[in-house]
Amino acid sequence: MNITHPQIVLGTMDFGTRVSPGQAFAILDSFVAGGGVWLDTANCYSFWADPSGVGGASERLIGAWLRARPGARDVVRIATKVRQNPLVPHSWPDSAEGLSARAVHAGVEASLDRLGVDHVDMLWAHAEDRAVPLEETVGAFGELVAKGAALRVGAANHAAWRVERARSLAREQGVEPWTALQLRHSLVQPRPLTPLPEAGHRMLTAEDMDLARSEGLTVWSYSALLWGAYVRADKPLPQAYGHPGTTRVLSVLDDIAGELSATRNQVVLAWLMRQGIDPIVGASRVEQIEQALAARDVPLGDEHLARFAEAR
Repeated sequence: MNITHPQIVLGTMDFGTRVSPGQAFAILDSFVAGGGVWLDTANCYSFWADPSGVGGASERLIGAWLRARPGARDVVRIATKVRQNPLVPHSWPDSAEGLSARAVHAGVEASLDRLGVDHVDMLWAHAEDRAVPLEETVGAFGELVAKGAALRVGAANHAAWRVERARSLAREQGVEPWTALQLRHSLVQPRPLTPLPEAGHRMLTAEDMDLARSEGLTVWSYSALLWGAYVRADKPLPQAYGHPGTTRVLSVLDDIAGELSATRNQVVLAWLMRQGIDPIVGASRVEQIEQALAARDVPLGDEHLARFAEAR
């Protein structure tokens, strides 16, 4: 599925808003020092936490860090997203930019300016936009790859059938297709068919994994650690996760974490990587990203995977 070994991706959503520049710089430095490569951001991060009411703070923070760290651009890869940034402050989703060709090109141009780079290594369509013909969106993404503004393109929060349709359209147009998926996924799962309170989140499904494996697509997972719920008593799991399967899986998680001398979070990240998935990890402190990177060394074996599968 994933043509490279799965790795930890640093999520930078709160950088420049809830995470101060100084703390964000320290986290980025620690991530790179620990061998981390991918940074995940979006042009809309984080409009809901920014007094301006629009996004861009995370990209500006990364751009400032790149300017302050000569050579850093040579060792990190940057992924950003277009689709959700409000065009009118404090007006979302009504004024979200969407995925028209004009919006995609304008969004990427602004992102490159904030980041201070001439290209991004991955450009994501942040969510579906069914008000725009898929042919138009696919063509715009392909044009950006052709001119070197994006090296790869992918789809976040898209249904599998839409991704495959988009890939077919890309072949017809002779442009670069989406080669990556980004969806919400973690070890514990919500009750089937339970609506998620987080607007726009789409759960990873067996159909998505089937598509990824058959077509060789990269898969990234967000909310991998469920906002700290695995390890923090003050961050309980969302109500949708309250079912017997969660209780069984968490019991097995505690057993395996103890056997491997690892934290719950580290075992969850190791479990995701064993599925061939790149987990995105947000951090507000240096020790959090250091602990996350240590998950790469957790010796999670087939027997452990089988125990988790049985617990479900």
